[in-house]
Amino acid sequence: MKRREPDFENNLLKVFKKEKPDRATLFEEWISSRLLSVLAGHAQEEGKLGRLRLTVDAMANAGYDHAPCGLPFTFREVGRTRSATVSLNGEALITDWESFEKFEWPDADHIDTSSLENIKPYLPIGMKLVAKGPGGVLENVIDLVGYDNLCIMMFEEPELVGEIFNAVGSRLLKYYEACVGADVVGALCSNDDWGFNTQTFLSPSDMRKYVFPWHKRIVELAHKNGKPCMLHSCGYYGEVIEDVINGIGFDARHSYEDNITPVEQAYEELNGRIAVLGGIDINFLTTKTPEEVYTRSRAMLERSADRGGYALGSGNSIPDYIPYENYMAMLRAATEFVY
Repeated sequence: MKRREPDFENNLLKVFKKEKPDRATLFEEWISSRLLSVLAGHAQEEGKLGRLRLTVDAMANAGYDHAPCGLPFTFREVGRTRSATVSLNGEALITDWESFEKFEWPDADHIDTSSLENIKPYLPIGMKLVAKGPGGVLENVIDLVGYDNLCIMMFEEPELVGEIFNAVGSRLLKYYEACVGADVVGALCSNDDWGFNTQTFLSPSDMRKYVFPWHKRIVELAHKNGKPCMLHSCGYYGEVIEDVINGIGFDARHSYEDNITPVEQAYEELNGRIAVLGGIDINFLTTKTPEEVYTRSRAMLERSADRGGYALGSGNSIPDYIPYENYMAMLRAATEFVY
């Protein structure tokens, strides 16, 4: 597959603006380290720059105009116990006012941004970084409190819930402030899973009360600095899509599932209002043949060719279990497509 030279300004940035890019454009928010190594042609190097350099090399080779990046920052010094899945209720660190007041919050005033400077010699001309967060507002609150605990706390201690969201949201805003000023960063990604297959984790009214105001401030920060801001969020979005577009003001949305809203339907409903990123369902990518993946991917490019505002990619991410030949079939659909 012939390498395409990155051109963020004329491709992904045009997609964010709901315009027609100069060529079929690709987007991914996360790719497994194993696959990144295959695409890059080398293993991940040690040090803070290792993962970012691997990602840049891999995505440039694969035909992307961007590479996702993050800075070292976390709300939980000790990670969750992980096996095949992660409980939304286990290992809560904040359960009441006392634990909230004793919690050691991360220092958001001194975030290490050295990787954004050190990546410059390795960043191909034309490529930009899309800076994403260490999880989002709601994700981090659930991680610290526990989902069931949060639902109960919203009823019993709503003032405490507000303070927890403010503590998380204000620090995430500072995190994005550290990212947005770097000239290698072309856009921000506010990544925050919001729901199940059939509804949001919290009621739409509670999402508007606790979650959305912080996302709005992140979007405003990006726009103030002349850069777009996208939302990556899994789950059902039907009752809050107007908030996403008109209330918060996101430029693009990522993460689509066939059992919620297939990307073909989402594009028809959202085109011209917000850019649609990815959408080739992970289950589809995993279980279908390369020919089926290629055909569906090409059909999405044909659907959006004259209207723009679309970048081809997975419905969520590229984990290890997606067959390599299927992933390559999706990439091939973009590299072979001619407007």
